[in-house]
Amino acid sequence: MTRRVHLRLALLPRSGGRLRPTITVGVVAGLAGIMFAASAQLAHGSSGLRLPTDLAELVDAETSRVDRLSAQAESLRAEVDALTASDTIAPVEDPTLAEREGIAVGSVAVAGGGLQVTLDDAPASSATIPGVSADDLVVHQQDIQHVINALWAGGAEAMTLQGERVTMTSAFRCSGNILLLHGRVFSPPYVIEAVGSPESMRRALDASPGVAIYRQYVASVGLGWNVRAVDDLSLPAYTGSTDLRFARLPAGKDPLR
Repeated sequence: MTRRVHLRLALLPRSGGRLRPTITVGVVAGLAGIMFAASAQLAHGSSGLRLPTDLAELVDAETSRVDRLSAQAESLRAEVDALTASDTIAPVEDPTLAEREGIAVGSVAVAGGGLQVTLDDAPASSATIPGVSADDLVVHQQDIQHVINALWAGGAEAMTLQGERVTMTSAFRCSGNILLLHGRVFSPPYVIEAVGSPESMRRALDASPGVAIYRQYVASVGLGWNVRAVDDLSLPAYTGSTDLRFARLPAGKDPLR
């Protein structure tokens, strides 16, 4: 193209002077710029993105774009469905499971048949028995623990001690002949009630070595012991705090040193 422009310029009639070389170069550059601009106009769209130059390429490009947008729409639709479901449908809780959990932690009252076990100190007259000490005549913490553990082992569903609901976090201790439980003080006789199979719990009591030792003292010094089946026990729910608290070591302290 540049060569043709030079030829046409050479055939132009002279007007008395010779054209300067710089003018010729400027004209050539201008025409080249016009041609490049026209080529770019054909190869680019108004958005500045390169457009396909034939129909097959156009179809392929548009098909890819449709597939991409369809996948995006499907993903958004699935997200909307999930959010809608979580907002309008409440989780379904098994009422039977919730009831069992409530019984286990003591948060619900329980009624039904079971056993009532009573432990009591020996009468004052037993102090005259030769070789008997004062400790032999009172109910101790371990005696109550043996009975409670045996009842749990025998399938007790719920239990009370002195009318206080016994839970997995219940702690009690004896000081002399008084019992401390849930911040309250109790004196003997100590009554334990448990809802469950009376036959199974009786067998568990009979099989407990700790209960067997207690019953030896029942026979020798007159400690109180009574077990009876009750058809209509009513055990209240635990009303204390269920928050677990535990000690923490100060920062930088090694528990093994």
